[in-house]
Amino acid sequence: MAENEWLNKDFYKVLGVSQDASQEEINKAYRKLARQYHPDLNHDPGATEKFKEISEAHDVLSNADQKKKYDAIRQFGSGGARFTAGPGGFGEGGGFSDIFSSMFGQDQGAASGFSDIFSQFGRGAGRARRSPYGYGGYSDPRDLDLESSVDLSLRQVAMGATVSLKVNGTLIKTKIPAGVKDGQTIMLKGRGSQDPVTGARGDLYLEVHIAPDPVFSMEGRDLVRDLPLTFPQACRGDSVIVKDITGELLKVKVPAATSSGTMLRVRGRGCGTSPKGDLLLRVQILVPKPSEAVEKALKDLEGADPETEKLAEEGRYRT
Repeated sequence: MAENEWLNKDFYKVLGVSQDASQEEINKAYRKLARQYHPDLNHDPGATEKFKEISEAHDVLSNADQKKKYDAIRQFGSGGARFTAGPGGFGEGGGFSDIFSSMFGQDQGAASGFSDIFSQFGRGAGRARRSPYGYGGYSDPRDLDLESSVDLSLRQVAMGATVSLKVNGTLIKTKIPAGVKDGQTIMLKGRGSQDPVTGARGDLYLEVHIAPDPVFSMEGRDLVRDLPLTFPQACRGDSVIVKDITGELLKVKVPAATSSGTMLRVRGRGCGTSPKGDLLLRVQILVPKPSEAVEKALKDLEGADPETEKLAEEGRYRT
């Protein structure tokens, strides 16, 4: 867009920022709007034209020299500086060109005219380029980035997985490393949108969501599951068989006198790599249903272990 059209454009309003906004605020507003109205992502009528306006505004306001000239032109257009027309054309005492030369240190000459003044404003502004989506196009590489999400089972998290997902109408297949966390974002280099002018590609930011598992839970790189034991097994100790997250059967030794809530650790059966987490088995002692045999056994147990009864009593009074 030619600079002589700047008088009719409010680039600050287009980006939704104030005139004293910082460069960071300008860039942030631009990135948000660019993602919202990018023609590859937004197929609504008018999105392409809106994206063009956003790109034009950012191209000017993100360039210090262009922004300075734009602010000066807006100031004159809004009546911030006033002059009157005389016999020689624009203004008093040298005219329109003298006013701008005093501002920018440029001697244009009184007869150079309105168009010559604006042509000087355009020099050195070759940073922006023109694309099919309007002047400036993807001037910020981050505008090519895309965001998506993927749902994983806890088994996929523990073992790693190759998943297929459709992003922006394109089917993508990618590997998810073992041990990712719920809510974690994975960057897939070069899997975002492609610039139709330069061929450059953005990145895809994939947010991970882990579905709850009915048996296992995750604590860091460790996996946790309950280990049900009968009362005799907990008292005498035992060797029991338990499944890990992959379905493999493991033989686990339960020490004698194991209390409910005790954690038994099986090394290297958790999530991730280097190092891999562990499988934690949380002991849950199953209380038998009342019966004559159970009642008789309980009477035989009463007073059989005074030390245990003493510890239980102390625990009840502990605060």
